[in-house]
Amino acid sequence: MDRYARWNALLELLTESGRVSVEEAAGRLAVSQATIRRDFDQLAQQQMITRTRGGAVANGVSYDLPLRYKMAKHSAEKQRIGTAAAALVEPGMVVGLNGGTTMTEEARALAIRPEVAGHVDDAQFTVVTNALNIANELLVRSRMKIVVTGGVVRSQSFELVGPLGGNLLRDVTLDVALLGVDALDVSLGAAAHHEGEAAMNSLMVGQARRVVIIADSSKLGGHAFARICPIERIDTLVTDSGVAPEILSAFEHAGVRVIAA
Repeated sequence: MDRYARWNALLELLTESGRVSVEEAAGRLAVSQATIRRDFDQLAQQQMITRTRGGAVANGVSYDLPLRYKMAKHSAEKQRIGTAAAALVEPGMVVGLNGGTTMTEEARALAIRPEVAGHVDDAQFTVVTNALNIANELLVRSRMKIVVTGGVVRSQSFELVGPLGGNLLRDVTLDVALLGVDALDVSLGAAAHHEGEAAMNSLMVGQARRVVIIADSSKLGGHAFARICPIERIDTLVTDSGVAPEILSAFEHAGVRVIAA
């Protein structure tokens, strides 16, 4: 297990219990206590946890981990979801994409489609994104016009937020917005942990003819701080096969088409 995978696992333990000892963490991760102490010290230096005598306690930030710590979680499911979501994009579309780990997989799947090989003057897709890492993933293909919104970079997610990006989004029209979210609930709709990201995502929703939410089953039925849009605005949900039947039925009853990858 590499360092980032250990840190992700430690933060998950702290999210579950609020407190964990060095001894317990070493046992759960099958590594030495010295390694856990170093990990705790480094996470504390980044203000992601609070170090205690013999262990650590969670900070609120651990509920919204930096993107680089999230990549290993549900990775196989996210790859399948990303591939299924990319298949919804047709040549000639203007597509809005936000950030996140599942969206990274979607961008990778979109980038390797055979239609996007060739010259940029004959672009097959136009992508509008507020995520720097998503733009970087897509730059490998030249037949894709990439528009980056502008704004202030949020280091947690590499997403651009704020009024600078909002000004651009108000002047474009999207055929489809493919959005990763932190939570999706039938009653509460789609939501994000950070209000700036939610505001940018909401603008994409407002400019889109069709809205597709991309989320693994762990995000379904939950809630997050800032609302993106109500359930009535969502046309399609792309998720994994682990979604519970009763949750699946609730979304379908609300008029959302569900694709379980």
